[in-house]
Amino acid sequence: MKTGAAKFGSTMYFIWGLLHLKAAFLVYQLGATLEAGMVQGRVFQDAWSLLLFALAGMIVAVKFNWENDRLGYWINLIIVSATDIGFIVFMLVPGHLPIFPGILGPVFWVLGAAFSTFGRLANQNNKSV
Repeated sequence: MKTGAAKFGSTMYFIWGLLHLKAAFLVYQLGATLEAGMVQGRVFQDAWSLLLFALAGMIVAVKFNWENDRLGYWINLIIVSATDIGFIVFMLVPGHLPIFPGILGPVFWVLGAAFSTFGRLANQNNKSV
C-alpha cells in the first residue's frame, strides 16, 4: 500500500541520489587534478562508488520505495545509511568539509529513512486491521 509518508521518503532518497551524482562528479574532478598514481586511482574509485550508490538509491526510490515495498525499504536504508555514515565519520566530523553544505546529504538520508519507516509502519498497521 502506498502512503504519503512512503512517497515523501522516496522523494527524499531520490534527492539524496541527485546530490550524490553531483558529489561523484566533484570527486572525479578532484581526482583529475592529482598526479597519476595510487592516490588518483583511489579518488577515481571513490567517485565511481559514489556514482553507483547514487544511482542505486535513486532506482530503488523510484521502483520500490514509492510503492512502499519492504525489500526496497531495507535496500535503501542499508545503502544510503552506509554511504552517509562513512561520509559523516570521515569527512564532516574531522572538518574536511564545512557543515553547510556538507550536512545536506545526511539531512536527505534521515528524512528518507524516517518517512520510509513511517510508511512501512502505516502499511503494517493497515494489514492488521
